[in-house]
Amino acid sequence: MGLRLSYTILAPIYDAIVDRATRDLRRTSLQDLDPTPGRRVLLSGVGTGLDFPWLPAGPEYTGIDLTPAMIARARHRADSLAVGIRLEVGDAMALPYPDGSFDEVILHLIVAVVPEPAAALSEAARVVRPGGTIRIVDKFLPADRPARLRRALNPILRRIATRTDVVFEELLPAAPDLKVLANEPGPFGGWFRRISLARSASPDHTGAPGTQTTA
Repeated sequence: MGLRLSYTILAPIYDAIVDRATRDLRRTSLQDLDPTPGRRVLLSGVGTGLDFPWLPAGPEYTGIDLTPAMIARARHRADSLAVGIRLEVGDAMALPYPDGSFDEVILHLIVAVVPEPAAALSEAARVVRPGGTIRIVDKFLPADRPARLRRALNPILRRIATRTDVVFEELLPAAPDLKVLANEPGPFGGWFRRISLARSASPDHTGAPGTQTTA
């Protein structure tokens, strides 16, 4: 089953499953988002718009998601809020935007959902401007733990809703311009993590990715 079909089926119940479990993580991730008018912010994998209540007025927001059914629900939620956002159907692994189009990219529950997590991170790094930032909330395996059950479940769950075998540190080589600013454990024994990244201010930077963490 492809993700578009899966999330078309899940769309009517997605909020009931996900909202309460991730609400605090989303709020914390977005609490210091710069409200300067005119800043360009992309929500890649916007889903049903569960991030919208925590977005400050001022920036120009764009949301993209693979599933029209999720976008339809996000549009309904956006209509009830003061924050305006342009919503589009598209693929987080192949974003339809030029290089450096955004000041900030939000990746909440998308990197570990798509079939190619490294591609989603690489695309976010491409479309954020040099000096811009990326915020991630998602499920990642600790690099130093086997997590055999989660890995065993992955072949089934990745076809339905999400991957359960993604190690964040293994994705960084796909986006060498990114430096880790924070990598903090969240709920469920730290399986969920809140990560902040910055793209090098030099567009031709080719050094190794940063490893600073606050976990």
